[in-house]
Formats: sequence, C-alpha cells, structure tokens
Amino acid sequence: MRFKKILLCLALSATPLWAAAEYVEPATLSVDNDSSYDESYGGPESESYSSSYQFEDSLTLQESLWDRVRDGFNMPDIDSVYTNKHEQWYASRPDYVSRMLERSKKYLYHIVVEVEKRGMPTEIALLPMIESGFNPKALSTSKASGIWQFIPSTGKDFGLKQNYWKDSRKDVTAATQAALNYLQKLYTMFGAWDLALAAYNAGEGTVARAIERNRRLGLPTDYQHLSLPDETRNYVPKLQAIKNIIFRPEEYGLTLNEIPNKPYFTTVQAPNKIDAKLAAELAGISLEEFNALNPSFTRPVLITEKSHQKLLLPTWAASNFTNNLNGYNRPLSSWHSYHPKKGERLGAIANRFGISIYELSATNNLKPNRNLIVRRPLLVPASLQSGLTRPIDVASMAKLSVEVPVEKESSAKSVTISHKVKQGDTLGKLAKRYGISSKQIMQQNHLKSTALSAGQVLQMEKQQGGANMSSKSTHKTSANRGSKSQASSHKKTSSTHRKKTSSSKH
Repeated sequence: MRFKKILLCLALSATPLWAAAEYVEPATLSVDNDSSYDESYGGPESESYSSSYQFEDSLTLQESLWDRVRDGFNMPDIDSVYTNKHEQWYASRPDYVSRMLERSKKYLYHIVVEVEKRGMPTEIALLPMIESGFNPKALSTSKASGIWQFIPSTGKDFGLKQNYWKDSRKDVTAATQAALNYLQKLYTMFGAWDLALAAYNAGEGTVARAIERNRRLGLPTDYQHLSLPDETRNYVPKLQAIKNIIFRPEEYGLTLNEIPNKPYFTTVQAPNKIDAKLAAELAGISLEEFNALNPSFTRPVLITEKSHQKLLLPTWAASNFTNNLNGYNRPLSSWHSYHPKKGERLGAIANRFGISIYELSATNNLKPNRNLIVRRPLLVPASLQSGLTRPIDVASMAKLSVEVPVEKESSAKSVTISHKVKQGDTLGKLAKRYGISSKQIMQQNHLKSTALSAGQVLQMEKQQGGANMSSKSTHKTSANRGSKSQASSHKKTSSTHRKKTSSSKH
C-alpha cells in the first residue's frame, strides 16, 4: 500500500508532462509535412519494403475515457426546450446510441487528446456524434463527408485534398486537425463556443449577420437570442443533450459502451503501393476494420508518389503488419491500369479481365451499365497478357476527376434495377417480372444457389429500349445510398465559399 502511494505521488508530480507523454501523434497536417496523407498520390515502385511504428502507453490516472471526457467539460450548459427534445430522442433509441458509441471507440481517444492539446473543452470531442454518428464514410445530401462533415470546398480550404485516389475529408486524423483548426478560428471570431458551433453549422456569415441584426435592434447577441436557421437553433442543444447523456447516462435509461483511456490505433509505415485487402491480411484484421481506420482511400490499391506511406492500424496489430510485411516476397498489388479502345464498352472490359461488372464499376466510380463507353484509364486486375495493361500512372490518374467521363451507346439503354426480396419471391418470378433470365440474375449477384431470403437486395441489369421501359424498372442503386447515411445535411461553409453559393447551411 505504501509503495502504491509513492507511485501515485510520483504520477501526480509529473502532471505537466502528461500531454507530452500520452500519445504519439499519427499525423499532424500543420507541423510535419512528411506525415501528411494529402500529398501521397502516386509514384515509383519501391524496390524494398519496410515498416515501422511508434507507440507509448497513456499515462493518466483515469481508466475510462468517459471519465476523462467528463473532467474536461467546460462549456456553459444551455437551458433550452430543444435540449429536452433531443434527450428524449436519444433515450428512446438505445440501439442507435449503442451503435454510435461502439463506432466512436476507434476514434474518440485520438480526438480527446487533440482537443486537450489545444485547451478546448472536451464537449468538442463529442461533436462527431451529432455530425455523423461517428461514421467516417457518412455522406450527406449536400456532399458533406467524414466524421466532421466537410463539404468539398471547405475541406480544400483547410488542407483536405480530394482526388481520384483519396478523400482526406474521411481521414480521421487529418479531418480532426482541420475541424479543430476551423473551430478555433470561429471561436476567435465570435468569442463564445456556442456561437463558434453555430457558425460551424451555418457558416460564419450567417451568425455574423444574425448578431448584427440583434445589435441594431438593441437585442441580446448571445446564441439563444439570435434568429438562426432551424437546424442551427437545434445544433448546440443537440450537443448539450449528448453531453447530459454522457454525464449521467443512467438518468436516460442508457448504458455507455466502455472505452479504455488509451489509444485504439497507431501509425505504421507501409510501401508506396499495396492492396487494401493485403494490408488487412498482413495486419491480421478484417478488411472492414482496416477500412474503418483508413476510410479516405477510395480505391482497392493504396498508393503514394513517395517512397512509403502511413496507415492506421489497431495498436495490437501494428507489430503483426511490420513482421509479416518484412517476410512477404510476393507482389503487393494486383491492380494495373487499362486504357480502353475507342468505343469499348464497360461490359466488354469486365469480360476481358474476368471481373464482374459490379466490381469493375465500384472500383472506378461508375454505374454498372454494360453499354457505357469509357474514355479514360480504368483500374483493372493485372493481366498476364503482355501489353494489355500498364503499371499505374498514379500522378496522372490523381489529376483525373473522381467521376469517370462515360457515354451511353445510342443503340440501346441499360437499366439497373434494385429489388428487395419479399416472402414468396423466386428467381423465376423475378425473371418474368423484370424481363431477365434466372441465370443472369444469379450471375449478376454472384448467387451460388437459387434460394432467396426475405430482405435480400438484388441488383439486376437489363438492356431495354426507351419506349418499352417499365416504370417498375427505374429504381437505381444510387437512390438508396442517401438513406444509409447517418449524416445530416450540414455543410462546412467558409466565407470565401459562401460568395459562390446561395446556401447558408453548412
């Protein structure tokens, strides 16, 4: 017992050193340019591959990250009718709250550390809960993306590059740096965190005009007295509701998923080109876990113009990756680029490389239409046929727009149909209904048997003339993506961007 007391005293005496000893930062945009993910978009093959990582244990007295978060709460509470409404909303959806908190396990420690480094209240670390539900792939109807929900223009304003290979708005570490930079800028402008948050949601121009309007009328200019868009009036009370739940979850009938007060991920050094699937296998983690930590990569091959690149992995998997990579002597990537011939259709390209139309389309951001004529390089599986494919010209492809220029063959139309299987549906019935053979349905959906399950979603493609197109056949797969996003329609709008658009929402 006496020994434990001595250790405790030593730990307390080291308090000024905690911030430096807690965590080795994976990526910092503003300090270490070499660690920035944003400039890594292509380059020569590396002749030898190596990997390394650094990691230090957290040196704090709290075992639970939630205790650390609560200790850092420093924003004045908001007494608002909106707060109670949002408390009830979350309390009535325990499953949703549990999923959101489970996702936050991967990222919250890193965000709390970054918030503390800047002397910001830890309520800020909870902001992704109302922005995206901590879903790094969340995409709003206004094209805001990532856990911090940056729109493309504001993301670029804060150093988050977006191109064919990568969308750094989804990069958890880079986007966190950008979001905190933006919030600190807004706090400097308005002098209060609730006004900074309102501006983060609606844009600083909207908040500045609301303040000036109240000032002219002789009214208070604090957040709750401003005339703001409905979404923005709810924004800070929603964060207050989350804060109240984190502070006293039992009062709302909720249980917090436990999160240890230590890093979930660290960085590893990886070769300049490696398939995402292989990287996950070398680390001994699922591809789903790998993508959750590295969601900014938009292609199946991860590539950089430098001699190496940095990836995020769970702390326990970093040594697995390093050791397995050092002993791996086979090709690290199975993808090349292919330059389509004039008038060549997507379906023909898929057949040539033995890949399904859906995988080829998803890899290259295309709709799965066999009659699309592609006019620029595509990523395809490396071919054994000499001269058929080329090594990837990463730098050139990085300059391409994300959307691939295509055109439809005029002689026919291709319709992609999404069908959710209902009780009693059979392949024969669906084939008759949509004018496509049972065999085609099985091939297009990679079905190994004719058995269907209720709730199963099938993608079906058929060629059809415009005059005969059925109204039942107009469902497109892209129409379903919005319902899956947990993001709101927030836009992060800078003053420069707002001059270019009439939208005041962020």
